[in-house]
Amino acid sequence: MTVLHRISPAMASHYKAVRLRALLDTPNAFGSTYLRESQFTEEEWSKRAANLDGERAVGYLALDGGQYCGIVGCFMHEDDPLKANLVSMWVAPEYRRLGVGRLLVDAVQSWAADRGVKTLLLMVTSCNQDAMEFYRRIGFSMTGRTEPYPNDPALIEHEMSTQLA
Repeated sequence: MTVLHRISPAMASHYKAVRLRALLDTPNAFGSTYLRESQFTEEEWSKRAANLDGERAVGYLALDGGQYCGIVGCFMHEDDPLKANLVSMWVAPEYRRLGVGRLLVDAVQSWAADRGVKTLLLMVTSCNQDAMEFYRRIGFSMTGRTEPYPNDPALIEHEMSTQLA
């Protein structure tokens, strides 16, 4: 059974391992790179974990049978308290289509709704059709906003959103 653990400074080593695995597995899905993040110090990983453990941000790791198999983060929008951004979503390939992604998104949606958020936003890279379809299946839709993908200007990031109750 998959359970979620909130990311905290005490979980920094697990967070690091999952994040680096995600960057290796799907390098075009994130605004950073394995090369960049693999060089972070342990202090930087602790700081990043702390940034996902507060009133304005949250992160979750999915754990199944002793193996971490997914990650997601969420940050409150800086200028609009009714919006939040889902970030860093990833599920290990062997756990895809088994409900782990939905579990992670549900946790973020619940956390955001508890803070009065009405709109949850995310960016997805144009080459990641499986992710786009997953988000559509669970209620997200394209907003029409796009921007160049920072690591490869040949790719585009599409904004998607869903309304929270």
